[in-house]
Amino acid sequence: MSQIEQRILDGRLKAGDRLPSERELSQSLGVSRPSLREAMRVLEALGLVDIRVGGGPDGGAMLVQSPGDGMVNLLKLQIALAHFSWEDVLETRLILETWSVEEAAYRADDDDHAELEAILDRMDDTSIDSSEFNRLDAAFHVRIAESTGNALTAHFMSSLRTAIHRQMVEMYAELDDWRETAKTVRAEHREILQRIIDRDGPGAAAAVRAHITDFYKINPRDGSPAPA
Repeated sequence: MSQIEQRILDGRLKAGDRLPSERELSQSLGVSRPSLREAMRVLEALGLVDIRVGGGPDGGAMLVQSPGDGMVNLLKLQIALAHFSWEDVLETRLILETWSVEEAAYRADDDDHAELEAILDRMDDTSIDSSEFNRLDAAFHVRIAESTGNALTAHFMSSLRTAIHRQMVEMYAELDDWRETAKTVRAEHREILQRIIDRDGPGAAAAVRAHITDFYKINPRDGSPAPA
């Protein structure tokens, strides 16, 4: 793995490159084929390599051309094991989302505005359940990050929201009436979008900060958030 990583870092291997056959690669790296298979399985799990069974042009291993699910899966497990407190998660959300929404106010175009509006329209459907509402909520915030044009920030945002999805769904399920809370969330989302459309960066950042912090209160016993 370290040899393959070094070849990526020094530019000898690039995204989209097809790796040599197992026999050729094991000889090139000076390792046994079982050791190589183990390394490739790890790289595949990390979302760095796509391994396809069979020969021909579609078979073998290739370095992926777009970010995989490795970051999402690792972050999800790290959060589940409480390696990061909820305070850490929320502070990170605030950093990412206030920057993203302010930049979106300057960079988002009419197509971005229309897609954000469409997500909010789907959230207005009173027949959806809390899980779908939360999925759309996450989609709204991730789409804002995407509209900044910063692919890394968008990927971080998507990874973080995916990693905390289960906890968010559980929090909604514990509410006495999640649909009442949803009314407030909808209104705040509309305000955030309007600030973006108005090109009001500081106003958009203030709106999303209030939106996040007003939703949570920190439980002093375990550091986990509960809906306010």
